[in-house]
Amino acid sequence: MPYHESVPPTRRRRTLLAAALAAVCLSAAGCGAGDVGAGAPARPGPSGSAAGTSPSAPPPPSKSAPVPERTSPSPTRSTPTAGGNSGPLSGKTVVIDPGHNPNNHLHTREINRQVDIGTTHKECDTTGTSTNSGYAEARFTLDVSHRMRTLLQQQGAKVVLTYDDDRAYGPCVDERARIGNEQRADAVVSVHADGSAVGNRGFHVILPGPVRSGAADTTKIVDPSRDLGTRIAGLFVRATGSAPSNYIGGNTGLDVRKDLGGLNLSTVPKVFIECGNMRDPKDAALLTSAGWRQKAAQGIADGIISYLNG
Repeated sequence: MPYHESVPPTRRRRTLLAAALAAVCLSAAGCGAGDVGAGAPARPGPSGSAAGTSPSAPPPPSKSAPVPERTSPSPTRSTPTAGGNSGPLSGKTVVIDPGHNPNNHLHTREINRQVDIGTTHKECDTTGTSTNSGYAEARFTLDVSHRMRTLLQQQGAKVVLTYDDDRAYGPCVDERARIGNEQRADAVVSVHADGSAVGNRGFHVILPGPVRSGAADTTKIVDPSRDLGTRIAGLFVRATGSAPSNYIGGNTGLDVRKDLGGLNLSTVPKVFIECGNMRDPKDAALLTSAGWRQKAAQGIADGIISYLNG
């Protein structure tokens, strides 16, 4: 979702960046954790559930907005879903965290409740953003998460969604982190889309910074989360053809944050991915395309698989 600051866009260099990141992923190191993006500044947002807020509250989902296509039926509850009996990810647990909830805007009192994220208190959750046509970020995140679940199950993984359109609002950011912790997940990915200014384009992966305060202690997950996030960034480029963000992360596709409850409270490797900017018409055309969402799911899943296979 969107950010507070308006960061001036930089030159995209799409072809060179895509080629460079793809080359990293195909190298022997397999998108290993390096120093890229380590100095990226944290950008405060209004809650630990996403990256920030738009200049004005996003409109509620429009009835005429595009409806995401699903690749498989949605279970009625966000309970663990076992993968196959065999496969390269057999014995591995992946938690997918679809950002926000389509009905959050109907429960503002509940989602504005403050929760402890270790360093401070923030809102339980936020509404997320949407395209100008009313396609909600929360619908996008659910659709991509369902597609990821199918791909990961095919590899034998046990997949858990933090929620699956099975509750009126939320869950709160502290509960989202707790689900991954309780599952002792091998990897957790929180799926989002940004809501920045027109002309700001591209994806970025948000990595946890070192935090040790109150209930938050990320010291053991910073390095493995960087490995996970770097692999996802490189393979997302290869699968989608999208370039890294031209307004966050200095064209690395990576951003380090210390203000997100979903990362601060995690005790297992976890990253966020902002798949594109819903308020830019060119990015919005991608995000509302079922074909592109499948590519996005493939890129994220490929990054998780690469990380879990070492």
